[in-house]
Amino acid sequence: MATARPGWSRRAQYGLFFSFLALIAGLLFGLILLALSLLAPAKFQQIRGAALDLTAPAASSLRGVTTTVEGLGSGASDYWDATSQNGELKRERTAMLRRMVEAKAIFQENQQLKALLHLREHEPATVAIGRVVGSSFNSPRRFAILSAGTRDGVQVGMPVRSADGLVGRIIDAGALGSRVLLVSDRANIVPARLLRGGMPVISQGRGDGTIDVRPLEVGRNPFRRGDIIITSGTGGLYPPLVPIARVVKLDDDGAVAVPLADPANISFATVEPPYEPAAIDSQASPDQDVP
Repeated sequence: MATARPGWSRRAQYGLFFSFLALIAGLLFGLILLALSLLAPAKFQQIRGAALDLTAPAASSLRGVTTTVEGLGSGASDYWDATSQNGELKRERTAMLRRMVEAKAIFQENQQLKALLHLREHEPATVAIGRVVGSSFNSPRRFAILSAGTRDGVQVGMPVRSADGLVGRIIDAGALGSRVLLVSDRANIVPARLLRGGMPVISQGRGDGTIDVRPLEVGRNPFRRGDIIITSGTGGLYPPLVPIARVVKLDDDGAVAVPLADPANISFATVEPPYEPAAIDSQASPDQDVP
């Protein structure tokens, strides 16, 4: 008794049969087209044109889909490229801005050093040049730290100035550094005069970064906004004609001025001997001047 072969079915037989018929039909159709192209080329050309008309809409639609897909892929690639380039440009811009800030700081320091060197040429008695490495801003006492000490010849009481003007005087000196009492400190009183007209005045720090200037003679307020206050040389500590401050505000009998040599804006300062050597012995500690 015969048994059915495994994996074989009537559906499979029909599929194989119709595939065979489709192959035969395809071969016959191809032979007919070949014979037609050889025997009747004009007729064959018409058939080709009709086939082209039938397939053109489908081909056009397929081409549109293909173009859209390619456009999406190209657009996504361009977007990621643009994002990457944008990030790179931002990083380059940040680095460029940082280099510009560094270059500007270096340029300012070079300008200050040139000014100090020019000052030293005209002031041969300069003791030392140091960097201003720190200053107090939030305290009523106003100090700055200078990177020059006794090893450089610095002594307590010596005046300190920059190319912009008077900074203050030394109140503590170590071997490598010293502490400067700024002209804006309440304990620092500087004999001065008004550059315009030469009227003698007194300059005293207010403890808030500004300076209080008062005339020695009671009477009409002699100050104007923008007036420059300079040292008078009285007392023998500070040399004369050193700029101290610029008037920014008037009050009843005096004015408020801002120091021209702001430690926040200067990087270097010079230490000079007192105008009169004996004046250095008369300097009291600022902690004793102000309770």
